[in-house]
Amino acid sequence: MIKLYRDCSTVYEPLKNDHQNRTSRKYAMCTRVVYKAGNGTFITARGMDWNDPTAKTALWSFPRGLERDGGVGANPVKWTSKYGSVVASFYGAATADGMNEKGFVSNVLYLAESDYGDASKTVKRTLSIGAWAQYFLDSYASVKQAVSAMEDPPFTIVAPVLPNGRVANVHMAISDSGGDSAILEYIDGELQIHHKSEYQVMTNSPIFDEQLALDAYWDIVGGNRFLPGTINAADRFVRMSYLLKSTPKYQEPHLALAATFSLIRAVGVPLGMEDPDHPNISMTLWRTVADHDAKAYYFESVLSPAVYWVDINKLDLSEGSDTKTVAIEVDSGLVGDITSKMNNAEPFKWMTTD
Repeated sequence: MIKLYRDCSTVYEPLKNDHQNRTSRKYAMCTRVVYKAGNGTFITARGMDWNDPTAKTALWSFPRGLERDGGVGANPVKWTSKYGSVVASFYGAATADGMNEKGFVSNVLYLAESDYGDASKTVKRTLSIGAWAQYFLDSYASVKQAVSAMEDPPFTIVAPVLPNGRVANVHMAISDSGGDSAILEYIDGELQIHHKSEYQVMTNSPIFDEQLALDAYWDIVGGNRFLPGTINAADRFVRMSYLLKSTPKYQEPHLALAATFSLIRAVGVPLGMEDPDHPNISMTLWRTVADHDAKAYYFESVLSPAVYWVDINKLDLSEGSDTKTVAIEVDSGLVGDITSKMNNAEPFKWMTTD
């Protein structure tokens, strides 16, 4: 069964297995935020912080009507993509982030405490963690639809080891063009869903209900007086929450977009940052900003001085159209609207246990 949380009535309790998870918590630094503009539209941004700068990333567009499967196990879940999408892949084996043609956004962030349960002990079909976000982008137009569908998840998650040797323990944030939001986490083998439009900020550890409790404490302290300043996830959650509340809600679309970029850049980790106490510290590798209303998906690599984007309105996402991609490389020269620069390609394969 799953646990649904639709309010902030949480209490703080020490994390289970804290000693076991403490080290891995320090190395995953991703952040996600949903900004509401003064004109009533929404923009979702995330930063990808990772301790492996060689992790390959590409932007992809997927059309409607693609036949999909979960990619792992003898009985993988199968589905057909209902909506076209634009995504950022990771290691060429996972959808880490993306937005579909309805303005529904999925952001996958690391969570050391994730526990998907034992797939060998369930009769449900299996789904690679690399396909988790894509399943949602292919299937749902709104957060409400997704949450309703997950009251009895049709699959069991399988999380193989990533190419850099780390287990793919992640949680997922979803948001839509109406400003709705939800956080999905697998804790102790059970899916927990926190569903409320006010859940606009997410980082890594601790689990989300504890993030809310920490934020409630710092809200009383008051960010104008003091804010925790380290790069660990709990501190970034508090800082981002304060920054979001303090940022004006701009009416003009270009200022709203600029404000969202400012927010996500404000919690980034400098490229090449070193800390003798944390030798595997994660640096910010890239950022995405998804404009739910304009259907524009922006990408910013820290290795490039330019921001570029894909305009979903300009893509042919009809059934039978081509999958397209463009690699994110240091010398790619990408800038501005790169929709026309995407090239035909076969969809990548989900990460497996093989």
